[in-house]
Amino acid sequence: MSGRLTLSWVNKDKALVPDEDGGYQWVERDDPRLIEVRLLHQAGRIGEVSGTVEDNLLIQGDSYDALYALSRTPEYAQRYRGKIKLVYIDPPFNTGQAFEHYDDALEHSVWLGMMRERLLLIRELLAPDGSVWVHLDDAEMAYCRVLLDEVFGRGNFVGTVIWQRSDSPRNDAIGLSVDHDYIMAYSRDSRQFKLGRLERTAAMNAVYSNPDNDPRGPWHADNLTCNKSEDERRNLAYPITDPATGITYPYNPRRVWAYDRMRMDELIADRRIIFPKKQTGRPQLKRFLNELDRGRAPQTVWTHEEAGHTRGSSREIQRLFPDVRPFATPKPEKLLERIVQVGSNTGDIVLDCFLGSGTTAAVAHKMGRKWVGVELSAETIQNFTHPRLEKVTAGHDLGGITKDVDWSGGGGFRMLTVGPSLFERAGSRLLLADWAKGEEFAQAVAAQLGFIYEFDGPFAGVKGRARLAVVDGVADDVVVKSIVSHLNEDERVTVVVKAAAPGTEQMLRELSSGSRLLKAPRDLVRRGRVVR
Repeated sequence: MSGRLTLSWVNKDKALVPDEDGGYQWVERDDPRLIEVRLLHQAGRIGEVSGTVEDNLLIQGDSYDALYALSRTPEYAQRYRGKIKLVYIDPPFNTGQAFEHYDDALEHSVWLGMMRERLLLIRELLAPDGSVWVHLDDAEMAYCRVLLDEVFGRGNFVGTVIWQRSDSPRNDAIGLSVDHDYIMAYSRDSRQFKLGRLERTAAMNAVYSNPDNDPRGPWHADNLTCNKSEDERRNLAYPITDPATGITYPYNPRRVWAYDRMRMDELIADRRIIFPKKQTGRPQLKRFLNELDRGRAPQTVWTHEEAGHTRGSSREIQRLFPDVRPFATPKPEKLLERIVQVGSNTGDIVLDCFLGSGTTAAVAHKMGRKWVGVELSAETIQNFTHPRLEKVTAGHDLGGITKDVDWSGGGGFRMLTVGPSLFERAGSRLLLADWAKGEEFAQAVAAQLGFIYEFDGPFAGVKGRARLAVVDGVADDVVVKSIVSHLNEDERVTVVVKAAAPGTEQMLRELSSGSRLLKAPRDLVRRGRVVR
């Protein structure tokens, strides 16, 4: 045993895959369905898009499959693996309640297993200076905190935000009226992560004034001591003298000066030290407003006045879709604006794999970020997410933070859908799915084996000096000779076939040393690992 504190639950040694009924089933961790790369199919374009992986992406499908495809498909992995700056997720809270748009009554162990698989993939996708923000309530917050420690490491814990989601008490509450949610933030690497700043408030600036008409502008009298004792910092333990009056002020042995004697003499000469009128007072530091970092450190309590509340977010959705029954669990744009502001910069990539009505993507778009959103429910995307983001790009969304960020439209996004599994089971046998034919079969094989899909004569993919050829049928010596004849001298080929005539594999090795022949599906997945 390592001695490391971890969280245990039923079937933790197994993994989850979606079932046909919209739920999950436990499988062994070497199950091919867990490690296969699903294809991401094009399903539409909105606004200004390039048709490449750099477009904003709205993906319909299971979040695990989408995250795995983004991190494993070579074309997408180059763009997203280790490149995403900010992940915000608002997963099902597992409260046992039945929301209209979500089945939020997952068994506790299933919820933990579902979250772990996705957090592990999120960790792979995060940039070294990136962070993940997980939004929960009391039902799973404490358990998820331990799970996050396990996945990201306790040293990467940034903090927990208490968001005041309600602006009034619930008088029908049986116990306490719960007014808040939790948003736990973890960095990918605390050594490289830097939290952004919020704008200073008028109240913060109001404490600065200029009663002595100092030409350097408004200032505030600040503390001149530090929380160190004489024993800890002897170079900070000395008396200082007011040059105007000659009065000497001793140091406090339990709380010494904040600067050494040389720096203190410089501050006194620069008229940066405020000496009291009476000897019983204590000198203070003149801190000028124009020298401060204009931003302020984010605090852990976010009130509804500054970060919005659920009634307000429901009204936002109602204004966007007045003729549709409101989405059950939207979050206010002001809340996401704050997270996006402190967790990313203009041009960074923001990801939400439980996108819901699309608040994260809408806010990221308006704030000049690139985004990827994943939503399981096709109905939610059709009724809320897609039309909402279409309004954003067209400049027709006038609510939320639109006026605050001066948004008037622009940009676009591509729609993708997660494709079906390449494999089917018949008892203990693993078979290819019926759809695995032609070009789609070749694309799926390329994704499994880590080849960039690229059609070029007999070849369907490339990986360095290796080529991929996919035969949708039986390969024989004639087929193999034809494929090898197209290779350059320094190239090798992986040939994937559904069946092969006797001696074909041996002939390939003789014709091209280092080349190999694989049979689908048997050789695509061996001992639960994708062949690379």
